[in-house]
Amino acid sequence: MKHDTFEISHTSRLTPHILGLVRKISSRKFSSPIVVGCFLFFLLFIGFLFIGVAVAAGPAREAPAGFDNLTNGYVSQGVYDSARAIFEQPETVATGLGPIYNGESCVECHRNPISGGNSLKSVLRAGHEDPATGLFVPAPGGTLMHVHAINPAIDLRTPDSENIRSTRKATSILGDGFVEAIDDATLLAIARNEPEISNGRIAGVAVMVPVAEAGNILRVGRFGWKSQHASVVSFSADAYINEEGITNRYFPTENTALGKSVAEYDSVTDPEDERRSDGFSHVDRFVDFIRATKVPARDEKIAATPEARAGERLFEQIGCSTCHVTSITTAPAGTKIDGGRFTVPEALGDKVIHPYSDFLLHTLGTGDGVPVQSGGQTTANKMRTAPLWGLRTRPELMHDGTSPTPERAILRHSGEAQSVIAEFHKLSSQEKTELLTFLSSL
Repeated sequence: MKHDTFEISHTSRLTPHILGLVRKISSRKFSSPIVVGCFLFFLLFIGFLFIGVAVAAGPAREAPAGFDNLTNGYVSQGVYDSARAIFEQPETVATGLGPIYNGESCVECHRNPISGGNSLKSVLRAGHEDPATGLFVPAPGGTLMHVHAINPAIDLRTPDSENIRSTRKATSILGDGFVEAIDDATLLAIARNEPEISNGRIAGVAVMVPVAEAGNILRVGRFGWKSQHASVVSFSADAYINEEGITNRYFPTENTALGKSVAEYDSVTDPEDERRSDGFSHVDRFVDFIRATKVPARDEKIAATPEARAGERLFEQIGCSTCHVTSITTAPAGTKIDGGRFTVPEALGDKVIHPYSDFLLHTLGTGDGVPVQSGGQTTANKMRTAPLWGLRTRPELMHDGTSPTPERAILRHSGEAQSVIAEFHKLSSQEKTELLTFLSSL
């Protein structure tokens, strides 16, 4: 089962309208030679126009890759460096940290092997089942639990009543500017394609989530273990309030400690993240940094070996690439996304990326029981396909980090992946080694 590179041609959307005109012109009502001649001239003009657009756009190019702390071109190196410094900067009580929080800086959760990468840091989500309906109910104050407080009077212990619990590892944000630039239509096309190429066994769900900076207009989610965010702004602003306790213009209200107000411990006026003298807030700088990161690079030395090349073929043959999609092309430069609030720039548009993910939700037997806020109860035991780029930099795998090796992670797959895992078990020892060698190059 092999995916082609996924991309959507925007000019091709005009085709149905042109075909409709062809049918009309072919009818008796429009059969005069003058009309036909004019229409043929129109078709010739449209043909040259399409060719001009294609030439102007040029072929999609590979997204820049590397673990080198260099910009991908979205912003200058100077802006990238200053934005990264803010991403790494610890917050303090004086700057608004807390009153409840999980970390003092962004880099605490995103640091390996460079700023923006993964880490061993994890967070806890919790809730309980309504005994009357059987539906999931978030813990008081929301599903995210906190481990730090700025005052000892704040009780952070998760009550025994919140017995549906999920540990989730921090994810890498490297290359997420390109992921944001994937057109919704591309992800929806992948979702439609999966049942067809898997004989109905696999069907990823594209969950629609609110874009905070666009009045909560809905877009296909792609960030986080539940694809709970669709834009880099929404992701950054949400993490700032929920992980560090810094209120901002998108989320101006402090969290509660399991439903209890902590306002009496907060001495900084909300929103705590305001635009500075340069016109930018910290959220703005986080967004600049994330959008300017390069995609994770492969280990080219391992990738060039015969074993890795054979393993890559096996990855496709046994069906891994049905969900772990090898190549996706971002939307063309100039495309408006995120509810019209962001225009895809040249640095991010028309780029081929290799995330090894479809960014869709699947039932794999590893679900955590916590639904996506806007996705409904059916998403409770679904998880996003983990992007495999940068896999070799992660010592703990799957959403809970309990799989220490790629092979152990593979063997945990069930549900929609049962047929793929059955094929994995059929591989010889040599073939399994080749497949794992390929994965070690990612």
